[in-house]
Amino acid sequence: MSTDISDLISAFASGPEKVRSLTQQLSDVQLDAVPVAGKWSIRQVICHLVDADLEYCQRIKRVLVEDNPTLQELGPDAFAAALHYPARNVADELDLLTAARRHMAAILKATDVENFQRTGVHSAEGPMTLETLLERITGHIDHHVAFIEEKLKALGEA
Repeated sequence: MSTDISDLISAFASGPEKVRSLTQQLSDVQLDAVPVAGKWSIRQVICHLVDADLEYCQRIKRVLVEDNPTLQELGPDAFAAALHYPARNVADELDLLTAARRHMAAILKATDVENFQRTGVHSAEGPMTLETLLERITGHIDHHVAFIEEKLKALGEA
């Protein structure tokens, strides 16, 4: 396996710890606060990360198993509205995120490097390689960590 892919898998696997380290000491009041008008709470961001990850794990598996599968666009606001984000336990969500990434990382580590060029067809963006899918979901946590840090600063916690 190439070093780049190996490094990407390692970054993917370690992503949940970034969120856990920022949020593990927060109270429910802090997790549910909306200190930045028009933005999600920290709990909502964490639930979104988990739902997106679970969807991406399925996309990755489908690209590995199927020939050029169709990958449907996600609607994060629809997920938030229908999947009861306020009722979800953040510690359980982070445990699930960690377990899902550990599970997927084991599969990816065993995958031949040439299979990272297998493709699926995203319903809105067209063909995507497995490598691109992995890059996107790996970067998704960093993208949202910035929003969590913004919320913590607004709450006076950072």
